[in-house]
Amino acid sequence: MSAAPPPPTPQHIVRSHGAQVNVVCFSDDNERILSGDATGVVVVTSTRSLRALANWKAHTDGILGLQEFEEQIITHGRDNKLHVWRRISEPSRSLGGSAALPGLQTPQLCYSLDVNALNFCRFALLPLPPEARTADRHALIAVPNLVESSYADIWTLPGKQRLHAAIGKEGQTSSASDGRDVRNAIGIIMSMHLMSAPHPHAAGRSRLRLLCAYENGSVTMREYTREDKEVSIEGMGWDVLWTVKHHVESVMAMAVSKDSSFALTVSADHLIGRYNLADAERPETREAACTVYRTKHPGNACVAMRDDGRVCAVGGWDGRVRLYSTKSFKPLGTLSYHKKNCQSVAFARSQLQSLPREAAGGGDEEEDEMSEDEKEERARWLVSGGQDNRVAIWSLIEFGKI
Repeated sequence: MSAAPPPPTPQHIVRSHGAQVNVVCFSDDNERILSGDATGVVVVTSTRSLRALANWKAHTDGILGLQEFEEQIITHGRDNKLHVWRRISEPSRSLGGSAALPGLQTPQLCYSLDVNALNFCRFALLPLPPEARTADRHALIAVPNLVESSYADIWTLPGKQRLHAAIGKEGQTSSASDGRDVRNAIGIIMSMHLMSAPHPHAAGRSRLRLLCAYENGSVTMREYTREDKEVSIEGMGWDVLWTVKHHVESVMAMAVSKDSSFALTVSADHLIGRYNLADAERPETREAACTVYRTKHPGNACVAMRDDGRVCAVGGWDGRVRLYSTKSFKPLGTLSYHKKNCQSVAFARSQLQSLPREAAGGGDEEEDEMSEDEKEERARWLVSGGQDNRVAIWSLIEFGKI
C-alpha cells in the first residue's frame, strides 16, 4: 500500500506585514501581488523577484479592499476613505537586495473619496468599455451608502460624481404607529458586485445591476430600469429582480465569475450558496437557479474563483484554504499553512489575461523574459492572507476535467 502524498506547502511566504492581512489580490498581468493589513499598510510585491516594490501606510485603519485599475491602485480603508494612487514601476532587478528593501517608493495620491466604512464591505468596481468613457468617467464604483450601511451608492471615477444614492431604500423601510422609521430586517451590506447586463428591449445598450449580500444571509439582485434619468436618489428606479436567502448566518464574502454568469457566497455556517445569475432572472427557474451546497466545514471568511469559473477557493476560520469544483462542489484539496483565520484568497489571472511585460510598464528591457512554462506556472498561483500576518503563495495543479 503506497503512502499518501505529503500535504502541499506554500511555494513562498511573504512576511512584509506586521499585522493581520485583510486583503490579497493579483494585478491583471500577474506581475504584482497586492496585500493590505489591519493597520492600513499596503504592500506591492513583484511576482518575479518576490521583493516588495512598495510598502506604505495607505490608511489610518484597516484595509477593506484593493485593486489595480489602469495605471492606478484603489485602496479602501476602515477610516472612511477610498484613495486612488498612481502605480509605481518595478525597478531593475540588477539593484539586488532582500525581500523588503529600505527606502521603497510611496505611490503618489491622485484623489480620494469619502465613504462609509462602518461595515466590512469593500467597494465594487465596474470599468467602462473604451467607447463609453469620458474624461471624468472611466469606471463606476459601488460602496455602502454614506449614511445607512444597508443601502448602496454608485460613484463615477475619476469624476467623483454620485450617480445613484441609497440603492435598496425604496420599499425596504416602513413606519411604526408613532411615525418612526423601522429599519429593515436584512441588516447591513456585507458584500456587493456591480455589473452591466444587456438591455432587454434595446440592442447595443445595457443596464446597471447591483448584487448585494446581507447581514441576514440573503442575496438580492437589483437593476436600474429608469430610462429618463441617469441619476437617482432614495433608491428610486432600482427594481428587485430576485432575493434568495440560503445562509442562516451573515454572508461573510461573495465572489462572481469573470463572465458574471454565477456567484458564490460563504458564511459562518457550513453552506456555500451558488446563484446562476442568468437563469435567476426568470421567475419560473429561480428556485432551481439558486442552490446551496453543504460542506463539512463551518466558519468561512472568504471565497475566490479562478478566471475560468471551474475552481473556487474558500478560506476558513481554521486557517485552511479548501478548493472545490464550482460545478459539483467536489472537494479538490486543502491548503494548510496559516495558524489563524484565513482572511482573503485570490487566484492569479489566466494566461490569456496576462499582458506583455512592456505593456505593464515594469522592469528594464534587458531583463530576461519568462519562458512560456514559467508564465503558465505563475498563472496557476493562488495567494492567501491570514491573521498570522503572512501571505502564502501556492502553486496549484491543473486539476484536469472537473
